[in-house]
Amino acid sequence: MNIFHTLIEQMQVMQLPLTAVTLTAVPRADTPLLLMMHWHGFRQQPIAALPALKPLLQPVPGSALQINDRWRQPEVVEEAILDAAWQLGAWDVQREEHRACTYVGASEEEAFACKQAFGKYDEALENELLVSEAPDRDEMLHLGAKVGYVRWQFRPVNGGVWQSTAEDDTLLEDGRRIPPCPIRPLALKGGKLTTTAFRLGQINRIILLK
Repeated sequence: MNIFHTLIEQMQVMQLPLTAVTLTAVPRADTPLLLMMHWHGFRQQPIAALPALKPLLQPVPGSALQINDRWRQPEVVEEAILDAAWQLGAWDVQREEHRACTYVGASEEEAFACKQAFGKYDEALENELLVSEAPDRDEMLHLGAKVGYVRWQFRPVNGGVWQSTAEDDTLLEDGRRIPPCPIRPLALKGGKLTTTAFRLGQINRIILLK
């Protein structure tokens, strides 16, 4: 499983900077993974009723990609996302463990968070917000709602919008880091909502504020 190479391929195709990368998994062996890329950019959208007017600028929709690589333990998935985040210069990786949200008493917030994690939005807006190449996304959502899911997120420096503002002494000039990633995966903790932060970046100098 090489999420880093997948991201590089998508970045080369889109030719746009990334604001964030998220990966969602159902904690069941060999289930598909959902990789979502959030781009920074705009596209021209003509006004159908008024074609003579200047087209509106609309945000470029995110991309959702299904990964079908086989895996047995969640640590394998986590190692792949940590490796990608490390090489792309992210300051940290945030992991969220969510319980199932279909049981009696589950809150609306939990159900909404589950839909967002699998890129499901209002049908009228979904095509504007996401371009999906994930044919099993509905099934992934239903299983995640039934048994729970894990979501990782990081903000890349290399190939991202943060390259000009990053303060991190572990980065090369272009915002990358040389592999391997020294941070190791951690076992899942479980619970209603459990968050874990993997710190990748480091500052070894004093920053003077102007």
